[in-house]
Parts: sequence; C-alpha cells; structure tokens
Amino acid sequence: MRIGLLAPPWLPVPPPLYGGTEAVIDRLARGFQRAGHEVMLFTTGDATCPVPRRSVLDFAESVRMGNAVVEQRHVAHAYEALIDCDIVHDHTIVGPLYSSRFPDLPVVTTNHGPFNAELGDVYRFIAQQVPLIAISHHQASTAGGVPIAGVIHHGLDVDEYSPGPGDGGYLLFLGRMAPDKGARGAAEVALAAGVPLLLAAKMREPLEIDYFNDQIRPLLCDTVTYVGEVGGAEKTALLAGARALLNPIRWAEPFGLVMIEALANGTPVITFPEGAASEIVDDGVTGIHCADEDEMVTAIDDIDKIDRAACRAAVEGHFSSDRMVAEHLALFNEVLSARS
Repeated sequence: MRIGLLAPPWLPVPPPLYGGTEAVIDRLARGFQRAGHEVMLFTTGDATCPVPRRSVLDFAESVRMGNAVVEQRHVAHAYEALIDCDIVHDHTIVGPLYSSRFPDLPVVTTNHGPFNAELGDVYRFIAQQVPLIAISHHQASTAGGVPIAGVIHHGLDVDEYSPGPGDGGYLLFLGRMAPDKGARGAAEVALAAGVPLLLAAKMREPLEIDYFNDQIRPLLCDTVTYVGEVGGAEKTALLAGARALLNPIRWAEPFGLVMIEALANGTPVITFPEGAASEIVDDGVTGIHCADEDEMVTAIDDIDKIDRAACRAAVEGHFSSDRMVAEHLALFNEVLSARS
C-alpha cells in the first residue's frame, strides 16, 4: 500500500520536545514502513523522521501557528505531492476540506482535539466525505452526531522507554504551562503532601509565560522546582525516577500521551478521571483516580503500592505502536474496500 501522511506545518516530525500530534505521526510513519508499506510523509523541511519526505516549508512555522495562509499553502503542496498514494492520512484541519478537489483520492483524518463548537462544526462538514478517526472513546462520545469511522488509541514504541525504580523521591508534572494542564494544582498538591515536585513543562507562548509568572513562580521553593521543557532521554529519565506522574488536568483531554509515557517507564499516574484518563489509567492497578486535590494528597501515601511492572505491562499490552499501526492499517483497508 502507498500511504501518504500529511502532518501539520507547526512542528517538525518528530518534535524535538513538546508535540503530541507530531510524535504520533512519527510513530505511524515508521510503523507503516516496518510493516512493509511505501510511505510518503509531507511535513516541514526540518523534520527528521526516517521515511521518504516532501515539504514546501523549510522550517516548521511554530511562531505563526494557526495562520490560515501558512496551512493552506502547506496543504495545497501536500496534495500535489501525495496524489499518487493509495490513501492519505491527513492530520491537518484544512486538508480534509481541501481534499474534496481530489474525489478519486481516498483520504482519512484524525481529530487530535476536542469536539468543541469550532472543531465540531469543521468535522461535521468533513466526516461525510472523509472518514474520521477518534483517539479515545470519550472523545468519540462527545462528537455530537459527527460520524466516527473508528476509535484508535495512541501508542508508543515501548522499547524506547526503560522501566525505572521510581527511587528519585519526587513527583513529576509533565506537560504545558497552562491552566488546563493543571501545573498550579500539581504544585499545591505536592506542597500539601510535603513531597518534592519537579515541574517539566513547555513555556514558550506569551500566555504560558504569563501563567508561570502569575500562578507558578510564587509557589516555587526548595521542594517545588521548575526544570524547563524536556524531551528525549532527559524526559525518560525523569519519568523513570519519579514516584508518580501527577496529572491534575481539569478538562476533557481527548487522549493524554504523557500518561502512557509515564506508564511505559513503570511510573504510576495520579489523575482526575476526566476525558480519556479513565481509558488509560486503571484505577488501583496503574494509578489512582481522584475526585479532587484533597484526594490527590491522600493518594500520594498509597502510590508506592502500585506495581510498576503492571504499569509497563499495560503499555505493552494495549498502548504500543504496533497495535496502533495495525488498527490504522485495518481501517485503511476497510476504506479502500468500501470504495472498490
């Protein structure tokens, strides 16, 4: 099968640090190629994913993220480059709408965000012509009548993560410096529990910097430390050494890659069971579900009872790239069979 993958123009594939969508696209591209398929990835010129690649932009446009002209130009060149593929898996917003210009080209797309008023409207126009993949059952349940072709959880290349003993003596917050990710809540929980916390978070956008200065900086002390944005081996080492990942997220996140990254390192997750969290974290087995921050404080006392080997086994059993790739290929074959 000749598979075209269309990445957004905002970050390279794979991302050097923060960037969930681009990390997933990288794993899909490499996984499809390992499975014996011919892959063409349309991304930006600074991408390093080891598959055949095409681009029109020399560098990812993170500074102009969301700019309509940037995305439309990127998409138009992408469809020109991918026109001979058997199927295109489009991860942009504009692309599936633009694909109507190519009625003979099978296209599927994935919604990596919430079905809010804006994205819900966009996918309502798209999904009748372009099969739509959801990334969790909770996300699919909020689609509001938008047809879903399949639910496929994200996965990891498990061998890239090494189980750790969690003997660093700290809790870890890992994500983005923003209110919806819960960095302040994590700091408040750790302070109330008297346990050291490392905050590893992306902080580049003006709103992220303002949130840090207003809400996080006043809480920094000997036991609550901001260590910056981390990736690669540094992120894996922090996860492997953490007693637990503290994930006090207060919005219905469609998936949450950070949770399976923690589990792959054997690190249990303390979380609110909102969005896809309850599909990822098995309460009492791979982490602890909490109703509020007070319960999180109490949960810290019990987190060492969680079997770290069970956390790793959960990822090996369901959240692997091999499973994710196989489910995508099965859906692609269904789409192609329906068109033949």
